[in-house]
Amino acid sequence: MLTTEISAAIATITLNRPEVHNAFDDALIAALTSAFEAVSADPAVRVVVLTGAGQSFSAGGDLGWMRRMADYSRAQNLADAQALARLLKTIDTCPKPTIARVNGQAYAGGLGLIAACDIAIAVAGAQFAVTEARIGLIPSVISPYLVRAMGARACRRLFLTAERFDTAEAIRLGLVHEMVGPESLDAAVQSVADDLTKNSPAAVTAAKALIRMVDRPLDDALIEATAVSIADQRASPDGREGVQAFLEKRKPVWGTP
Repeated sequence: MLTTEISAAIATITLNRPEVHNAFDDALIAALTSAFEAVSADPAVRVVVLTGAGQSFSAGGDLGWMRRMADYSRAQNLADAQALARLLKTIDTCPKPTIARVNGQAYAGGLGLIAACDIAIAVAGAQFAVTEARIGLIPSVISPYLVRAMGARACRRLFLTAERFDTAEAIRLGLVHEMVGPESLDAAVQSVADDLTKNSPAAVTAAKALIRMVDRPLDDALIEATAVSIADQRASPDGREGVQAFLEKRKPVWGTP
């Protein structure tokens, strides 16, 4: 489900579930957290690249995982959300510079992975969307990272409409830094990684810490609040109906606000 390759001080972590568009579940979240913890502690690693196998970066939550979540208690939903929150914080606070190599579509939680990385390079044909509202949920745990990357004004539209947008729009919004053709993606990522490895490792780590300090980083209270909010939403009537309707491939019947 996940591979880690280290070459010339660059660690490439690949979500390796192309048959489900690299959708993640609790097992992949745990594995990805462990992988980032390992490369963070490895002195041989100077740069970390996160990407997906096949034609997609990540489609967000896995269907099987969603089926299990439909029957979760609030306590189980909270623990589940806290695990995703820990993953995103681990990526966000990685002492090594991180590059999201966006090789294709990224939806829902997949956008959170991109926003938690320092630099994002995407192919021209990629599609993005914050799709949670379509199934009666909200993008709670990823929201601090998306709002920080794209701003509250853009997120007001994207969170509410769940509309798709392309790489050019992702650049305009601040989610992605660079757009390249599929044939140029590896070279573009390598070029940025090479630039990063030319710099002082200590200075790069300190610069990341500096940005977190002056940008008023996420605190534990906010992270906990986002985990609580999605746990509550998953357990709500609309949350359960939305997921169930999605799994049954029918239109959801929403309750009255």
